[in-house]
Order: sequence, then C-alpha cells, then structure tokens
Amino acid sequence: TVEGRQVRDLVQAAGGQLRLAPMGCVIGFDMTALLAMARARGVDLAAAAELLPHIEAVVVRKLNEQAASGGGDGGDV
Repeated sequence: TVEGRQVRDLVQAAGGQLRLAPMGCVIGFDMTALLAMARARGVDLAAAAELLPHIEAVVVRKLNEQAASGGGDGGDV
C-alpha cells in the first residue's frame, strides 16, 4: 500500500532514532521522534502507529543478532 511504503521510507530515513540500553543493545525506536517525522512528512499517523511496532520488533531483533555475532558493520538490516 501507499501507506506501507511511506512508513518503510520513514524508517529508512530515521536510522538514528533508536533507543539503546546502557550496555549498547538496541531496545526500540524512539517512537516520539518517528511519529513527529511521520507527521512532518504527511504520513498517515494511524498507519504509522499500526506498522511501526511490527517493523521495530524485526529491526531490534536483527540489529541485536548482528551485534551478538560481531557483525555490527552498520550494513542493512
């Protein structure tokens, strides 16, 4: 859907909007920042609120798997 592509593009543009635990593992997105970015970009906020938690779960899992395996090279998730 158009909304799905907009949310995907939002996440790709918001690479630095992550919350980190003190030991450095990723614990989630900064949802306040992402929703503010969505609003500024004209992304449907209902779609963003529905899709972001699902995307967040995958991103967190993949980034933490990369870090645990020593593959934290900054590549794509």
